[in-house]
Amino acid sequence: MDPKTAAGTLDAAQLGVELGDRATLVQFSSAFCQPCRATRRTLAEVAGMVEGVAHVEIDAEAHLALVRSLGISRTPTVLVLDAAGRIVRRAAGQPRTADVVAALGQAM
Repeated sequence: MDPKTAAGTLDAAQLGVELGDRATLVQFSSAFCQPCRATRRTLAEVAGMVEGVAHVEIDAEAHLALVRSLGISRTPTVLVLDAAGRIVRRAAGQPRTADVVAALGQAM
C-alpha cells in the first residue's frame, strides 16, 4: 500500500493531473455507470463556480491499484481534497450540489 494513500493524502503524480490551488474534487467512475455522468456534471459545475477548485475524474477500472489502496468499492465515489491533497471528505453515490459545496467549505 502506498504510504501516502494510507495516510489519506493524494498528490498530482497519483492522480495524473495537478491539484487545485484551494481544493480538488476527485471522482472515481466506471464506463457504464449512469450516476457517474450526473456526478461529472455536478462536480464540473461546482469547480467552475469556485475559484481554485479542480475536478478530476478517474476511471476506476484503469487505476485498480489506487482504487484498492483507497478502499473504493463502488462508483461514483467522490473524494474532496484540501490544497495539500489531504482527503477531508469522502462519499459514494451521486452527490447533491449543496453537499459538494458544503464539503468544499471543510477543505478550504
